[in-house]
Amino acid sequence: MGSYYINRTFFFDVHPPLGKMLIGLAGYLSGYDGTFPFQKPGDRYEQHNYLGMRGFCAFLGSCLVPFAYLTVLELSKSLPAALLTAFILIFDTGCITLSQYILLDPILMFFLMGAVLSMVKCNSCADRPFSASWWFWLSLTGVSLAGAMGVKFVGLFVVLLVGLNTIYDLWDLLGNLSLSLVMFGKHLLARVLCLIVLPLALYTAMFAVHFAVLNRSGPGDGFFSSAFQSQLIGNNLHNVSIPEHLAYGSVVTMKNLRMAGGYLHSHWHLYPEGIGARQQQVTAYLHKDLNNLWLIKKHDSDTADLSDPSSPVEFVRHGDIIRLEHKETSRNLHSHQHEAPLTRKHFQVTGYGINGTGDSNDFWRIEVVGRKSGKLIKVLRSQVRLTHVATGCILGSSGKTLPKWGWEQVEVTCTPYLKETPNSLWNFEDHINPKLPNISLDVLKPSFAEILLESHMVMIRGNSGLKPKDNEVTSKPWHWPINYQGLRFSGVNETDYRVYLLGNPVIWWLNLVTIGLYLLITLCTAVALKRGVQLTSELKELSRVVLRAGGQITLGWLLHYLPFFMMGRVLYFHHYFPAMLFSSMLTGITWDALLKFCAVFLSQSTTARKVYGGGFLALVLLILYSFYLFHPLSYGMIGPLATSPNSPMAGLRWMDSWEF
Repeated sequence: MGSYYINRTFFFDVHPPLGKMLIGLAGYLSGYDGTFPFQKPGDRYEQHNYLGMRGFCAFLGSCLVPFAYLTVLELSKSLPAALLTAFILIFDTGCITLSQYILLDPILMFFLMGAVLSMVKCNSCADRPFSASWWFWLSLTGVSLAGAMGVKFVGLFVVLLVGLNTIYDLWDLLGNLSLSLVMFGKHLLARVLCLIVLPLALYTAMFAVHFAVLNRSGPGDGFFSSAFQSQLIGNNLHNVSIPEHLAYGSVVTMKNLRMAGGYLHSHWHLYPEGIGARQQQVTAYLHKDLNNLWLIKKHDSDTADLSDPSSPVEFVRHGDIIRLEHKETSRNLHSHQHEAPLTRKHFQVTGYGINGTGDSNDFWRIEVVGRKSGKLIKVLRSQVRLTHVATGCILGSSGKTLPKWGWEQVEVTCTPYLKETPNSLWNFEDHINPKLPNISLDVLKPSFAEILLESHMVMIRGNSGLKPKDNEVTSKPWHWPINYQGLRFSGVNETDYRVYLLGNPVIWWLNLVTIGLYLLITLCTAVALKRGVQLTSELKELSRVVLRAGGQITLGWLLHYLPFFMMGRVLYFHHYFPAMLFSSMLTGITWDALLKFCAVFLSQSTTARKVYGGGFLALVLLILYSFYLFHPLSYGMIGPLATSPNSPMAGLRWMDSWEF
C-alpha cells in the first residue's frame, strides 16, 4: 500500500497509516515508481525497484535482536541471559521470514520493542530523575508508543504495558515519604507530557500527513462520508456543482450515514431459495458503481412524464410519498413482511417490478430530520429517512456483511423499530437533473477533527468485519504458542520456490515450556521468601530478577496474547509474533536464573561453572542445529514437498498441520 502514497491516491485500510507511509517513503527514496500492484505474495517484481522497501523492513526486523538483547541485559544484568535471547531471535525462522518481506509486522515490532527498551532504560534512571538521560528515555518511550499505535491498533497493548508500569512507579513514589507532594506532582506532569501528550500529538500528526499526501480519489472513497470525498481530487464530488434541491426525475445515489454504511445498491442477482422472497437483491455497497443510481418518481406517475423536457420541475418535499426505481435494472425499491437475510425481526428489502411498474409495496415516505412538512430536500446536507408506507418500517443498513451469495456486501433491511440511528439515515450524494441549476460543494468541507474521528470509526468497523479470503489459512490463538500451523508465503507446487512462515519448532516449544517453568520457579521463590528462608545475597538478587524482571516480561506476553481470545475478527498466525518476542526474552531470563540456581546449590565452584556453562552451551547448540534443519522454510525450498521421501525436508514435518 506504500504505492498509494507515491501516487497520492486515497485508499482505505483497517490499520493506522504510519507503517504504510514509511514503506512508501522507503520506496520513493530508493526509486520505486509506485506501479506494482502487490496483489498476492509470490508475484514477480520484474523491473520494479523493490529493494529499498524490502531492505527497510529487513533492517527494522534485524533491530529486534539488539533491542531484545539490551532489554534483557538491563533487566537481568546478565550477559548470558541477553546473549541467549539474541540467539533465539537471530535463529528463529519465523522472525526471519516475517522481516524479509514488505510487511507491517517488522515495523510494528520495531516500535514495540523500542517502547519496551526505553521503558526499562527509564526505570533504571529512577535514582536520578529529571536528568538528561531520564528525560531522553521517557520521551523516547512516548515516541515509540506513538509509532506502535500508528502502525497497528494492537500497538495499544504495549501502551497498556507502559501504562501499568507507570502507575506502579507513581504508586511507589507516592509511598516515598521523603518525596514532597510538589515533587510528586512534577513526576506526574512529566509522565503525562511524555507518555500521553507527546504520543497523541505525534499520532495526530501522522494522520495530518496521511490526509495531506493522499489528496486524490482512489479505491477508498466509498468508505467515507460525502463531505470527506468532496476534498479528493478526481472524486465526482470534488470542485463540482450539482443541483441543490431534490426534484422528481432526478437520478441520485444514496449514502447511509452509518460509518462505512455504503451506498444503496442493487444488481441483477436474486436472493437465493429460502432467503425471503426470491426477488432482486438490494444491498449497501462501499464503492462507487453504476448500480448505485436510482431514479426518483412520484408514487402515482409514470417515468415518461418525468423525462419530458417541457414538463415543469416539481421538487421533492418533506413528507412526500415517492418511488425509487433502480436505474440499471428498472426495478423499484420494495419491502414486505418477509424476514431479512441476517437481522431477525427486520423485513427484507428487494428490487421488484418490471420497467418501473410494481405495486403498493414500492411506496416510501421521505422525511428530513428536523424539518417540517413541505420543506425542500437538500443534496448532501439533508439527513433523510425512508418510511415504508405499507408496513411502517424504516429503510436502513444493518452493517452486517452478507455471505458470498450477496457478494459480501452490506445487508439492507427495513426495520420496524423507529429509534433514530445513523443506520436508518441517508443523504443524497450524486444528483443528476439537467432541468435544475447547480451549486458549488466547497461549503461542505469537514474539519480535521471530523475527518480524524470518521477515519477511526471506519477503521474500527473494518477491523471487526474482516473475513478470510478464499483458500486463506486462518488460525486460532491456542494454535500459536505450539506452532501448530504456519502460513504459505509463496509457492505451492514442487517446481515453485516456496517460503513458509513457521517458527523454529525447537525455539517455540522451548519458549512454551519456559513459561510453565517460570511460573514454577516464581512459585517456589515466592514461597521461600514468604516462609522467611535465609538467602544469600546472590540468591536474593536472582529472586529479584525472577520476580521483577521476569514478571514485567510475562505481563507483556499476557497483554499481547490473551486479548486475541476475546476478538471476533479473523485471526492469523503472524498476530502472535509480538507476544513471541516477550516469550523469547522470558526464556533468556528464566534459563539463566535456573542454571544459576543450580550452580549456587553445587558447593564446588568448578562444578558449578561447568553446569552453568554446559547448560548454556547445550541450549545454544540445540538452537543452532534446529535452525540448520529448518532454515529452508525462510530462505526458500524447491523440489518435492515434505510428504515425499525424496524431499530435502522429508522427516521434518513433525506435525501433520504443517504444509511445507
